[in-house]
Amino acid sequence: MYVLVEILGKQYKAEEGVLLQVDKIEKETGEQVEFDSVLMVKDGENTKVGTPYVKGAKVSATVEDQVKGKKIVVFKFKRRKGYRRKQGHRQQYSVIKIQKITA
Repeated sequence: MYVLVEILGKQYKAEEGVLLQVDKIEKETGEQVEFDSVLMVKDGENTKVGTPYVKGAKVSATVEDQVKGKKIVVFKFKRRKGYRRKQGHRQQYSVIKIQKITA
């Protein structure tokens, strides 16, 4: 059984016991979170598609960790003008573990 769930505007495929890396959620490590914006539920041969969400479907998860992604470098350059700007960025993510899916 798996579901498609919307978390902070992005869609993820979630199954029980799976770790997902999502955009940062403002919760402490070990806290429970619930998502009720389930777009689709697939259980064997049965499929429920929401309009836009499936009624009564929820995904329960726990926050496992708060991590940072790889560093990316933003470099702006204009030739012959002496213009150079270098900036780095590291996106913050939350690692969540799917505990229970209720359809």
